[in-house]
Amino acid sequence: MSFARILTRAAGRLTPRSLVSSLIPEGGGLSPRLWAVLQSGFYSRADFGKDILAGLTVGVVAMPLAMAFAIASGLEPIQGLFTAVIAGLVTGMLGGSRFQVSGPTGAFVVIIYGIVYRHGYDGLVITTLLAGAILAVAGFFQLGSIIKFIPYPVTTGFTAGIALTIFSSQVGDFLGLPIRNAPPEFFAKWGLYLEHLGQTSWLTLGVASATLVLMILVRRFCSRIPAPVAGVVFGGLLVWALQLPVDTIAGRYGAIPSTLPVFHWPDVSWSRIQALFPDAVTIALLAGLESLLTCVVADSMTGDRHSPNMELVAQGAGNMACALFGGIPSTGAIARTATNISSGARSPVSAMIHGLTVLAFVLWLSPLTSAIPLASLAAVMVLIAWGMLETKAIKAILRGPKSDWSVMLLTFALTVAVDLTVAVYVGVILASLLFMRRMSAMAEVHEVECDPESMTCEDLPLHNTLLPEGVRVFSFNGPLFFGMVDRFQNAITGGGKPTKVYVLNMQGVGAIDATGFHVLEAFLAHRSDGYRVVLAAVPAPARRILRRMGLLQSLGEDNVCHSLEAALERAAALAGSSQ
Repeated sequence: MSFARILTRAAGRLTPRSLVSSLIPEGGGLSPRLWAVLQSGFYSRADFGKDILAGLTVGVVAMPLAMAFAIASGLEPIQGLFTAVIAGLVTGMLGGSRFQVSGPTGAFVVIIYGIVYRHGYDGLVITTLLAGAILAVAGFFQLGSIIKFIPYPVTTGFTAGIALTIFSSQVGDFLGLPIRNAPPEFFAKWGLYLEHLGQTSWLTLGVASATLVLMILVRRFCSRIPAPVAGVVFGGLLVWALQLPVDTIAGRYGAIPSTLPVFHWPDVSWSRIQALFPDAVTIALLAGLESLLTCVVADSMTGDRHSPNMELVAQGAGNMACALFGGIPSTGAIARTATNISSGARSPVSAMIHGLTVLAFVLWLSPLTSAIPLASLAAVMVLIAWGMLETKAIKAILRGPKSDWSVMLLTFALTVAVDLTVAVYVGVILASLLFMRRMSAMAEVHEVECDPESMTCEDLPLHNTLLPEGVRVFSFNGPLFFGMVDRFQNAITGGGKPTKVYVLNMQGVGAIDATGFHVLEAFLAHRSDGYRVVLAAVPAPARRILRRMGLLQSLGEDNVCHSLEAALERAAALAGSSQ
């Protein structure tokens, strides 16, 4: 009997499928990878052993990161640890990826800090619940592929902005400045830093700098050792051995409690939901994007294929669980996922082991974690911020079209100077407008011209002849949407020629939107002016739309031809009959 069946029998009715059957619709294409692995019959005792080792390794790596992200977000370290525990267990059980590890990440630091500063922790709980619901609904409605269409310059811009903002948030602890609850605004924060710069603690700066240098050296020469773990262990030993008067986690926040996460329901009101909904959408977008990106990276490293819709459902459930049990927003973490894969993980069980490992640190080793210097955690966050700054991508975009790098720079500036929510919305809208402009420039409509001397017309399957008198032919290339309405109207009304029949060659029309349909409908409505209209080579998708909207019936089936040659014959007959 395979090890998977032993686990399933031991669990009795509490199999992964029974745990999620109430959440996942039958036949909806949503299936957790954990269930697929256990049901495959190929999951062995050796695979389980590899998952345990990988989970233990990732758990050790995740612990300092989870605390650092929580502290940088203006919260207590235990809330970051709880997030790693809950996200690891819930998304590991429900996730659509075989290897992804979820938890708190740097992408959320900026927006969490702002929410907590303005609305308190209860506001963050409501926001995370809303974001989780948005992600779950997106997964149920099969939107896993759509969410990845946010333009690359936008993601690069706000990622760079987040990196700079994270770095700025760590300057106080890196320098040992006596500042608590610094404002979230970038310029106000730096003004406060400059005001207190004379109170720099040189011992704290020395510990932070030594930690940062050590982590850089570890990454350069001992890449198999997780740099954050090496950094916080070195910093803790340095402060303990020399008895340095440097702030530690216990010194500022008290000892990390050795307790399990406790259920907490926030004070929810309609007014708070309205105020926090924009931030919830931003968190959902960031969580969806980073999670799906991490899945793609994991697939490229392993040759596996993830389920994007199931992953969104899992991230939604994980975020709601984190919010209700004292955590913060979570998503797929690229560094922890890569560590999981390189450590030999075989299934989502390793992500769940990672969560249990962090829980073990909380319950039994909290005195050790409480002794970590805040300066060392600040150094970890500075290194993470530098890693988020995608210098190669930025240089490539700066060498590209003006529209791309202008969107990137605007998103970066808004992220730093205004707000991440505003930056994402403005960046996506601006990029969409520029995309529509490019599509409009690519789409064209032009009148087919004939040469009387050569007796030929461009693009027409006619030779040694001319168009019948009163027949004009227009060729379309590209979607007939609102972006090319003016071009269509100008082409049709231009020329001032007396026209009996218009032939519209629609072979190149891939799609028609409501505005394009309205223009065609208005053009047909003026047939009382004495002209007729014939459509040629209408593609099947466009034909279905026109038929549903009733335009083909209004035009008459005889005037909708399968080819341009047939349309020209029909136009010649109509022109002759009108004489």
